[in-house]
Amino acid sequence: MHPNILKIQQNIEPLRQQIISHKVYSAISELEDLQIFMEHHIYAVWDFMSLLKALQINLTCTTLPWFPVGDAITRQLINEIVAGEESDVDANGTVKSHFELYLDAMEQCGAKVTPINQFLRSLQKGRSFEMAFELAQVPQAARDFVNSTFETINGGETHLQAASFTFGREDLIPNMFFSMVNDLNSTQPDKVSVFKYYLERHIEVDGDHHSHLALSMTEKLCEKDENFWVKAEETAKKSLQKRIDLWDAAYAEIVGKKALI
Repeated sequence: MHPNILKIQQNIEPLRQQIISHKVYSAISELEDLQIFMEHHIYAVWDFMSLLKALQINLTCTTLPWFPVGDAITRQLINEIVAGEESDVDANGTVKSHFELYLDAMEQCGAKVTPINQFLRSLQKGRSFEMAFELAQVPQAARDFVNSTFETINGGETHLQAASFTFGREDLIPNMFFSMVNDLNSTQPDKVSVFKYYLERHIEVDGDHHSHLALSMTEKLCEKDENFWVKAEETAKKSLQKRIDLWDAAYAEIVGKKALI
């Protein structure tokens, strides 16, 4: 592996550890807690797809007439990731994106899907992000998270988009969270089985194969310019910090609800 990749991984490790050991995971013990967590997390799942498509648009030819764009290996890497994320299968073998699979998990769990659906409908109608956030009453930390991602997307620098995608989006889910989901699933499989499948699929596809592909893609995009590596690390750190902020907000709401009971 490229020494600059290893350097970034080393320098972002403290932020990764903050996410892995975040108190939100231990705060989730009931179905209602998981619902709050999912109602925050869904925005990160959605804008991950947007970041992915930005990379595909910038690294491959998505307009007509077709021309061979960029590096052929980079094209292969991003197209393979897109196929896996946008056209995976659910537990029944039905083809779905990971975002749609997450929505299914939310609906089964009883989490509110109206806000995210309303947010997307507003964007489809051409409304600004700010208005869409307001109409859907999106949590402030989720707004900040999405805005930060779209700053990177709209900046148009593919090496930074790749850095955010690769280092800021490794869903760092600790074992205790899996244990909690398994415990909930053992007592309420009719509520949690889809989310359990989502997590397992996420680790199987994203956590292993896709992370290697993404690392290779980032390396190819940064390798010719030392300054690209510096900016890539800054972007990775910003992405991870926004994830911490999102988890902080989910934790605050979960604890706040418990205090009212």
